[in-house]
Amino acid sequence: MKRFQTRFKNKKVILALGADSSGGFAVFQNEQVYYQAGFGDLLNDDNFVKYSNSITAYLRKNKLKPELILVDLHPLFRSIKLGEKLAVKHQARLVKVQHHIAHIFSAYGEYLLDHKEEKEFIGMACDGTGFGFDEKIWGGEVFQLKIKNYELQFDRIAHLENQLLIGGEMAVIEPTRALIAILNNFLSKAEVFKSVKKYYSRNEFELLFNQLQERFNCVETSSTGRVLDAVAVLLGFVGNKSNFKHEPIRLLEENSTVPFDIDPEIFFDKNEQMFVVKTTPLFQYLIKNIQQDKKRLAATAQLYLAKGLFAVAKQEKKKIFFAGGMADNKIMSEYLETNDVFVNKQVSRGDEGLSWGQICYYLLND
Repeated sequence: MKRFQTRFKNKKVILALGADSSGGFAVFQNEQVYYQAGFGDLLNDDNFVKYSNSITAYLRKNKLKPELILVDLHPLFRSIKLGEKLAVKHQARLVKVQHHIAHIFSAYGEYLLDHKEEKEFIGMACDGTGFGFDEKIWGGEVFQLKIKNYELQFDRIAHLENQLLIGGEMAVIEPTRALIAILNNFLSKAEVFKSVKKYYSRNEFELLFNQLQERFNCVETSSTGRVLDAVAVLLGFVGNKSNFKHEPIRLLEENSTVPFDIDPEIFFDKNEQMFVVKTTPLFQYLIKNIQQDKKRLAATAQLYLAKGLFAVAKQEKKKIFFAGGMADNKIMSEYLETNDVFVNKQVSRGDEGLSWGQICYYLLND
């Protein structure tokens, strides 16, 4: 278990439960944060039992009664159900923290260990899945944040273009589903089938394509992870079914070399009143250049997303923090760090570090 000495003067005992995809929890007491991760995906029953037992054992051993319990915003997370039970048991207040805000505060909280506070700053959060305030699945976001008199004000100022996931979470297991939806934005039905026919029979494709046209059980997302999953399939680095959740992105990164130089397409959405980094043009470029060096194309896709979000973030001329699972991506993080963006070094950048971020968010906003 890691321990961080902070400058937070709050006298409450606070328990944060992180999120489900990579289990971890943190406890704040007497200006210190105790942080433990490494429990794995909490959808796995064994992992969840180990995680919940570890929390109970830690509280019992240290004779702690949390006054505040912090959980994610996603309504279906097992960690939230556990938080609700613990809140009743300890008569504690339950507070939900939006996933990507917690990621950003994970980076910002680590920054505060060695730096003075930034009252106004920019947060970039890139990952696979995070439940947004609009009840869509976020995962490629830019926020403008301001802390004034311990009250947080934030605006979501940009996101990656929303794409559809056929079958929702099934598109994580079968990333070709995400690819079909993206290619459908600019290719004919026949051309889409040509690109994926090695993975689906004609009948299987027809079922998925009809589901997409009817938008039946299709989830809208700005996820960085799902875009890169689709790139990995298109370039042939992964098959239709992933052996584990992050396999397509890992293989994409491992097979990357020198990127081609292309500029991201960005527009201002008047309805949303925010910038959108278009991801469909990236796939148009990949299809057009599919005979080129695929390892260079792989690197191009990752850099495209980082450059697009950074182009919006840097306009505000404030300190920028980058967090979320994709902050572990070497191509994206190296580009951003070269441009003076702060990225976690001590706490996990992905969901394992989310409990730490939840606590930092609350303490800076209390």
